[in-house]
This record gives sequence, C-alpha cells and structure tokens, in this order.
Amino acid sequence: MTPLLLAPEPAIAPFMGFVLFGLVLVNLATRHLAHRSYVEGAEEDGEDGIERNRIHELSNVVLVLAGFYYATIDMYLGVLFSVFAVGLFVTDFFEFETRRVEARNDRPIGRPRAAIAASVILLLYATYVAFFFLVRPYWNAIV
Repeated sequence: MTPLLLAPEPAIAPFMGFVLFGLVLVNLATRHLAHRSYVEGAEEDGEDGIERNRIHELSNVVLVLAGFYYATIDMYLGVLFSVFAVGLFVTDFFEFETRRVEARNDRPIGRPRAAIAASVILLLYATYVAFFFLVRPYWNAIV
C-alpha cells in the first residue's frame, strides 16, 4: 500500500508494528508506576497527594501520535489503532479523576480497571499488527 502523507514507507513501515507494540508495553509499565504513585500519594496527603504522572501522560500522548502517524502508512490498521489509543487516553483521564474522588472520600484507591481493559485491548491489537506475519501463511490458506 502506498503511503498517504509524509510517511517514508521504505524506512519505517516494516517496523512500525513493532514500534507500536513497544509503545503499548511502555504505556503499561508507566501505568503501573503511575498507579503506585497515586496510592502512595493518597496515603500520605489524601487528595492533594495525587498528581498526574508526567511520564505516563507523555506515554499516552506519544501512543496517540504514533497511531495517527501509522494511519499515514496503513489507513485501516492505523485508524483502528488510533481509535483504540484515543479511547485509552480518554479512559486514563477519567480514571485519574476517579482516583482523586476516592482519595477525597477517604476510600481505598482502587485499580484503574477500565484503563487496564483498554490497555489489554490495545495490546492485543498491537500484537496482531506486529506479529501477523507469523500466522499469515495459515491465514491465507484458509481465507
């Protein structure tokens, strides 16, 4: 497929699936670190101790921008990845506000279940994009 916009297809296109897969794994790691800092901050200072984790927020933004860039390389796969990434971004925003409400009401800080579910969906899709070449011969034999 020819690139749609500015993507240098010969240089990046073969590896973009792996880049997206790696970014999703980094996002999962930063999500874990962010949640741990939310719990520690809430235990120490309550609602005022919960602050946005800049590394995790940067990870979310890079993930969305990488999805948009991938849409210039492969329209279908890139747009679908971007939809999942934007959904994850919005989910993270509301999960952070939920953690603040829990701290304000002196409840225990819960796990970000919706964001974890969105991350797992994004991880499954990124795995499909990156590693489809392994099952392509079998898929083509069936389809």
